[in-house]
Amino acid sequence: MSEQAKIFARIQEALKRPAPFPGSASSASHVLSGLPSSGTLRAWLPPVGETFEERLALFCKNAADLKTEFHLANSWAEASATLSKLREIEDWKLIGSHAGELTDIACQALALPVCRTDQSYSTSTLETCDAALTECDALIAQTGSVLVTSHSAGGRALSVLPPHHVVLARRQQLLPDLSEAFTLLKKKHAGNYPSFISFITGPSRTGDIERVLVLGAHGPRKLTILCV
Repeated sequence: MSEQAKIFARIQEALKRPAPFPGSASSASHVLSGLPSSGTLRAWLPPVGETFEERLALFCKNAADLKTEFHLANSWAEASATLSKLREIEDWKLIGSHAGELTDIACQALALPVCRTDQSYSTSTLETCDAALTECDALIAQTGSVLVTSHSAGGRALSVLPPHHVVLARRQQLLPDLSEAFTLLKKKHAGNYPSFISFITGPSRTGDIERVLVLGAHGPRKLTILCV
């Protein structure tokens, strides 16, 4: 049998097994695949800590490894000062954002023109924004990722087109692992999942060109998380 025939045979065999619904893993599928149940899977993964402080420390470490800038603010006054500092350092003139409790406060503090993706806007205008401010669904300590959906982050384009993505989050949104993130999605959106669900793990990057890491290849070259 040729290598091509072997590949097609494996594909045909795999297609005989129904795929689990996104965010879930039935016991039957685990039996078929030889994997343990979802509860047992957590034991295979690196520990994330039991307390908020332990999980926060892990998230900070992972964020730093991913070249994500993370700020933990004790108040909105402190968060506003951090945003103002970013505005001055990078000389922001225009920002992109969407309606939300956190984004509305941030945009008001920055006092800059805003391209809002929850209103009529042009893609060309959004591309000229110096930064995009969005909310999120969760922060994942296990991977240092940000969970966003089209509901929480103002659509698809806002977290992709501007060169600097600033994520606004609350402390209670820090989750231990991906399993908890999928559970959250199921609770919030079961029966009506958003058209866009993404785990953002650091700024956009590629190492395809001569194995040299390039940031901003397919999206924002800078990711900042501001947690209050």
